[in-house]
Amino acid sequence: MKKKFLEAMDFRHACKVFDKEKKISDEDIRFILECARKSPSSFGMEAWKFLVITNQELKEKLQPFCWNQVQITTCSHLVVILAGIDSVKPASTLPKKRFQRRNMPQEKLDFYLDLYASHLSETLSSDANIYAWTSKQTYIAAANMMSAAAFIGIDSCPIEGFEKEVIEEILGLDRTHYQLAMFLPFGYRINEQSPQLRLDFDEIIEFIQ
Repeated sequence: MKKKFLEAMDFRHACKVFDKEKKISDEDIRFILECARKSPSSFGMEAWKFLVITNQELKEKLQPFCWNQVQITTCSHLVVILAGIDSVKPASTLPKKRFQRRNMPQEKLDFYLDLYASHLSETLSSDANIYAWTSKQTYIAAANMMSAAAFIGIDSCPIEGFEKEVIEEILGLDRTHYQLAMFLPFGYRINEQSPQLRLDFDEIIEFIQ
C-alpha cells in the first residue's frame, strides 16, 4: 500500500495541458471531492467551499483573468476553492454550531468558545486577517484532492495566478462570505510528464532526538 501511494506521488505533477476530449467520471470526481470534504481544518471550522465548473463558456470567460493559463479551459473539471470569511466569526453563531456537533456539556462548550475567540482575537479582527487564515487551510484540502486524484490516475495543477477580485465578480461571490483562494483543475494529461525534480531527503529532513 505504501508503495502504491508513493507511485501516486511520482505520478502527480503540475499538468500544464489537459486532454480536452477526456472527461472525468462522476464517480471519480465525487471521490476527489469527498477527500476534500474529509480534510482537517483549524478548530474544525471547515471554512471553505468548492465550486465545480464544467461549463466551457464559463471556463473561457475566466481564463483571461487567470494569466491565460490553458489548464483553465482544457481541464475536465475546474474546482474553484473558496475561503470562508463570515462563517468563522463568533458573531455568526456558526463556530458555536461546529463545536456543538461534539455533544459536549454547556460548560465545556463555553470554554471552547472563549478559547476560540481569545486565541484568534487578532486573526478574527478583520476580513483580511481571516482570509489569510482560512485560505491557508484550503491548501490542506487541495493537497488531499491532488493526492487522491493521482492515486486513481487523474492529473491536476494548483493555480494561484489570477486576478482575484475580477474572478470573484464574475462568479458573483459575496466577499463577506467567501473569497477566492485558488483554482484546482483536474483532467488527463495530453503530454508526457516532465521529470520530477526534488531535493534529496537528507537535505530537507532533519530528525531531532
